[in-house]
Amino acid sequence: MNQAIELKKGIYRIGVNDRRTHLFENYWPLPKGVAYNSYVIVDEKVVVVDTVERSRMDDYLESLETTLNGKKVDYLIVNHMEPDHSGAIKALLCHYPDMTIVGNCKTFPMLENFYGIHHNLLEVKEGSTLDLGSRKLQFYMAPMLHWPETMVTYLPSEHILFSGDIFGAFGTLDGGIFDDQLDLDYLEEEISRYYSNIVGKYGVPAQTALKKLGTLPIDMICATHGPIWRSHIKDIIAKYDKWSRYETEEGVVIAFSSMYGHTENMADMIGHFLAEKGIRKIRIHDTSKTHPSYLINDIFRYKGVILGSCSYNGGIFPTMETLLSELEHIGVKNHYLAFFANKTWSGGALPRFTQFADKMKWEIVAPHADASGHPKNQDVEDCKAIAYAMAEKLKA
Repeated sequence: MNQAIELKKGIYRIGVNDRRTHLFENYWPLPKGVAYNSYVIVDEKVVVVDTVERSRMDDYLESLETTLNGKKVDYLIVNHMEPDHSGAIKALLCHYPDMTIVGNCKTFPMLENFYGIHHNLLEVKEGSTLDLGSRKLQFYMAPMLHWPETMVTYLPSEHILFSGDIFGAFGTLDGGIFDDQLDLDYLEEEISRYYSNIVGKYGVPAQTALKKLGTLPIDMICATHGPIWRSHIKDIIAKYDKWSRYETEEGVVIAFSSMYGHTENMADMIGHFLAEKGIRKIRIHDTSKTHPSYLINDIFRYKGVILGSCSYNGGIFPTMETLLSELEHIGVKNHYLAFFANKTWSGGALPRFTQFADKMKWEIVAPHADASGHPKNQDVEDCKAIAYAMAEKLKA
């Protein structure tokens, strides 16, 4: 059983760690697992804020019933309809059939489509309140963070923000649940990888939400994944502000696709020449070995991006195509760009790289390098020119 933990008097976190699921949304790797957080407020009315993924609902319901000790749930607030948070709704209704489900006008069509539920609904709008007895809840819409129905719930009396997926993280909560009980250095990559891959496409909505929520006094952020923030609230908000503005650090991501090593040799050359020019944060990734989520995370962090691919069936290598498509979909902004390529006969990756550059509108810092087989003297010089131009741009 997963024990409920009291956050404030009458306010509990009931959550589960998931170390069995390998892929979040059946795509993003979970090497450190993931936590699903649900919250309960016990007042004159009992409120549950979001639920958990359906595979863990037996543990969740047992913990909820133990916490409530015979009380019934009056309201379920659905901040976000994604099934890793709404998956236990039908089971919850079986236990508490008179429960009212609270959401906004975009919540309820999804609720019916997913679970066939269309009764006992209470619609809230921007600034609506819900009276629990000694406390009141307030609701704020946060559309496209990261679904259109997303909203957040605020408890003014305790300055607690129930933020849904916003300010979340990959990784299980090992031992403690609060940010000051956990090794945040260990979770750092999972926090940023969660943002860059799950929320990263929605920088403008994130900025809108940050401005709106910035007017609220916040002493605790209760997200549906990851730590509960109480000691590093300014830090996590600052990270979201930086990431959603697409601010970057001085550094270069070199991502390459290589079958027999020639394109990889070019990647290593470029990395060497960058180091010669004083660039220290250099991340070289083989797209066949590294999942796009890690590449995207590094690209969100570092200003320079250099992409290289061998030819494959006359075009670009499949794993590089996957990376380009993901970056185009997310719409990452504010980078310097360069390309290198390798082929054995005709065709190659350059037409696709050119298409990518046209779509992304990143500044190209140097002409591309285009080798045929083992890099020759001129190819080495072309790789050097790319590295030197990138370093000059970053140092400017």
